Order: sequence, then C-alpha cells, then structure tokens
Amino acid sequence: MADIEAFRDAVTDWAAGGPGGPAGELAERLGVRAAVLVEGPSDLAAVETLASRRGRDLAAEGVCVVSMRGAMNVARFAALLGPPGLGLRLAGLCDENEQGFYERGLHRAGAPGEGFFVCVADLEEELIRALGVARVAEIVEAEGDLPAWQTFVRQPAHQGGRPEGQLRRFLGTKSGRKIRYGHLLVGALDAGREPAPLRELLAHL
Repeated sequence: MADIEAFRDAVTDWAAGGPGGPAGELAERLGVRAAVLVEGPSDLAAVETLASRRGRDLAAEGVCVVSMRGAMNVARFAALLGPPGLGLRLAGLCDENEQGFYERGLHRAGAPGEGFFVCVADLEEELIRALGVARVAEIVEAEGDLPAWQTFVRQPAHQGGRPEGQLRRFLGTKSGRKIRYGHLLVGALDAGREPAPLRELLAHL
C-alpha cells in the first residue's frame, strides 16, 4: 500500500507541474495498468472500501485509484495517465452534471470513456439512497455526530428540505467528514445493495 501511495503522490505532484519521471518509474516498478479517476478523497475511500469488502486488492491487481481534487482536473489527469502519458487504462466515476465535461476532457486525451460511470448527484447521494435515510441516521448517531446533525437541520437554511439532501449537505460541512463516511456508508451496505455506478466500476476493472 505504501508503494501505491507513493505513486499517487507522484501523480499529484506531476499534475501540479512537477516532473513526470517519478510517476512513470513507479508505474513500471509496481506494474500499474489502470487508473481510476475520482473527484475527491471521499470517492477514493468508497471505491477502495468496496473493493476490500469484495476481497479485491486493487494495488496488487495493478489498479490505482487517484483523487483529482476536483472534476475540472479530469483533462489534465487523463492526459498524464492515459494514452498521451503513461498509457494506463482509465476508468472512474463522475457526477451527472459533469458528464459532458468528462467526455470532452477524455476525448482531448484520446481516452475512451466507456469505463466511466455516472452518479446522479454525487456518490454520497447514491450511498444515502442505497442505504436509506433511517440507516444513515443510525450511522451518524453511532459515530457521535447526532448533536451536530440536529444543529444542522435546525438552521433556517436547511429547514424544509428533503432528508436525503440534508444528509448529503451535512456530510460536506466539516473537513474529513466525507472521507470518513465514504468508508462507513460503503461498509454498511448489504451485499447486492451497492449503488450501480460503484458496482459497475468494480466489474469493469
């Protein structure tokens, strides 16, 4: 795992304008054959947690999940990791309202888009829908976040909304919370209840 983290860090540095040599050397040494592009670290946590639950070691399979730190970076990462760069097979997740942007970015990089699977709003919304509001609320309470949740829903800006939307916004209100719940919500899924984008992504890899 440490080696795949080093590769991830090298890719992030490369995307920020650093040299590409370290990423290329690590990819060759580790046998990386595919990169899964996701918007942020919470999506990365969800993908790796579901893979682990299914008994898969993505790093051992030569698959690296890469957080792009924002959907607007997809063209850059696709160019570095796809056909113009390291030549890795690309896959990933995107939100429905960003699908066109992904398609254009992948096209510019000469990368096929059939390995990218679309979440309706985002992956958190998919997970909340798959689990149900009551189950997610139980997890929030078990994690000690119930007081924060109750304060959140009492705020005028958040009153009157659908519970699914309130929960989705709540998960993004504190640094690190979305990552933590990325693990927790996937870990709470019953077999066969995985959101379609996650399930189809893993089947594609």
